[in-house]
Amino acid sequence: MDQMDCRILHILKDNGRETASDISKKVHLSVSAVLDRIKKMEESGLIKGYTVVVDSKAMGNDVTALMEISLEHPRYHDSFTEVIMGHPNILDCYYLTGDYDFVLKISCASSDELERIHRTIKSVPGVSATRTHFVLKEIKNTYSAIPGEAAEA
Repeated sequence: MDQMDCRILHILKDNGRETASDISKKVHLSVSAVLDRIKKMEESGLIKGYTVVVDSKAMGNDVTALMEISLEHPRYHDSFTEVIMGHPNILDCYYLTGDYDFVLKISCASSDELERIHRTIKSVPGVSATRTHFVLKEIKNTYSAIPGEAAEA
């Protein structure tokens, strides 16, 4: 990946529906060269896919929470992650070092729904402890970092 690929990625990050024609004008390459570079990044797995970013509140999900999870033993890892992968309200799951094994990002309609999700997670075999944090306000939510993006001061 070179600097030109980074420039193309930055444009696609801002708008995944940007046309190759518009990208070519911005980076001063031919449309076919832009398409070739995008195709290579897709085939290499650098670009994993394209998606829609949905406003959770507009969808009726007014509660966002971060839940830390501890497992009794590593043997529960696979069965726990299988349950998490199948739950529609769990947006992100990270395996961690430190006092807790996982942190989950949960989006749901209400504190009552969060309580039901919490009970579901607590009932998964091997879960020994949880700690839940309500998100008061989302300050920053960036889906990927691209090399060469300058930090704004």
